Amino acid sequence: MTFLGYERPDGSVGVRNYVLIIPGGIISDSICNFVNGCKTIVTADSGSGRSKRDRETIARTLVGLGMNPNVASVIVHGRGLGSGYPELNVNRLADDIAKTGKRVEVLDGSNTSTLELIVKGINLAREMVQEASRLRRREYDDGNLCVGVKCGASDTTSGIVGNPVVGYVFDKLVSKGGTALFGENTEIIGAEHILAKRAVNKQVAEAILEVARETEERAKAIGEDIRTINPVPSNIAGGITTLEEKSLGAIAKSGSMPIQGVLKYGERPKGRGLYFVDNWMSMLSIFLGYAAAGAQIVLFQLGGGGLVGDTILYSSGGVVAPLLWLTANPKTYRRFGEEIDFYSGTVIEGKETIQEAGERLYNLILDVASGTMTKTETLTHTDPNQIYTLDPML
Repeated sequence: MTFLGYERPDGSVGVRNYVLIIPGGIISDSICNFVNGCKTIVTADSGSGRSKRDRETIARTLVGLGMNPNVASVIVHGRGLGSGYPELNVNRLADDIAKTGKRVEVLDGSNTSTLELIVKGINLAREMVQEASRLRRREYDDGNLCVGVKCGASDTTSGIVGNPVVGYVFDKLVSKGGTALFGENTEIIGAEHILAKRAVNKQVAEAILEVARETEERAKAIGEDIRTINPVPSNIAGGITTLEEKSLGAIAKSGSMPIQGVLKYGERPKGRGLYFVDNWMSMLSIFLGYAAAGAQIVLFQLGGGGLVGDTILYSSGGVVAPLLWLTANPKTYRRFGEEIDFYSGTVIEGKETIQEAGERLYNLILDVASGTMTKTETLTHTDPNQIYTLDPML
């Protein structure tokens, strides 16, 4: 099967065609407000007060976003509290992104006021956006796609139908030569041994088990038991009683293909196939990490039995990777139907099999990859992001 995408100099294929402005802040935000076709990261985390390990994670995330196939070109500016750290040096970030062969420009603000730098950035961005607009979509094999997934507000419908439908899609994508990313380290605990059996080798199996061990140990270090913190109240309201039960449903979204490796947050896979990503369950951070790893599209499989609030229309945490909202819960779909991109509750209703719903979702992903907007892409609202860091502020 095929989709229509944009070829990049490194051979990757984008499903969108953005100019990325990094890092965030008033300069990036102002440029994006003035120039259509630009994206930036909205986050308060500049690296100041962070450990070296966490600064490296922030740098890896920024570089990964710039390398994402959905980005045509990148502007990097140096106005940020953390830019003085060597890990976040603007020239280092720019040089790493430029290895993809795409155009990368650095805004040097050393002898320029902020307002002057904004004007310079706007003029440069206009030029780069127009340049990107000259690219035309062409037909590419679906093996060029990389898709990331998380599940949230999980309930009984998630483990029974919603996640297995995504698992079917992942199996098909990987079998076609594509790449699939899943994670949420807190939601493999109690089922990590099952995932480890699918590892391609002993090293990968041990890495999966180590993620679960480290997550539990971090909780114990502050006197908490992860198995009492999780499942969270919305999961319990949705019919889930234990963390093990939640994890068994959560890992269904990974399908059944061999797991090629365990990635750090924002780390790019060395090859194609299925990968587990060590990340936390927050949608404000997980999609950002997937996009930095190269995902062109991200999926949110929503349960919702205990969901509260009046909207789920968050912007994509993937910044440059469009977000698809999915659910198998009939109540969630009735309440949020105008905000949901895909409904698999048809399986519960006896109208489709998991395979049939999976084929329908796969076709939708190809449609979005070819340019069709998701529900959240039709909005200009942007939510903040959280970069997944491990160490305390210093």
